[in-house]
Amino acid sequence: MNSVEIWLVIIGLTLVTILMRSSFLMLGDYFPLPERVQHGLRYAPVCALIALVAPELFLTQGSFDLSITNPKLVAGLAAAVVTLTTRSMIAAMAIGMLIFTLLRMLPAAAL
Repeated sequence: MNSVEIWLVIIGLTLVTILMRSSFLMLGDYFPLPERVQHGLRYAPVCALIALVAPELFLTQGSFDLSITNPKLVAGLAAAVVTLTTRSMIAAMAIGMLIFTLLRMLPAAAL
C-alpha cells in the first residue's frame, strides 16, 4: 500500500467510527431500542471490564497458570469473594491488592 491508500483507509475508518458511534445519539428518538436490548446493554461495561481483566489473572510471564502460586489469580479470586459477600468495591480492591502484595513478597518456596 502506498501512502495515499493508507490515508484513505484511515479517513474511511474514522468516518465509519464517527457515524456508528453518533447514530445512537442522532437516531435514538426515532428508533428506540427494545426493552430487552436496553436491559442487556446495562451489562456491557461490566462485560468489557471482565474481558480486559480476566486474561491477565490467568497469565504469568506469558504462560497460562492456574496454580496456587499465581498471585494475580489468588488475589482476583479473593477480591471476587469479597465483592460477592460485602458488595463493597472499595473493600474488594483493598483486599485484592493486600493479598497480591503479600503473595508477591513471599518467596516462591513458601508457597
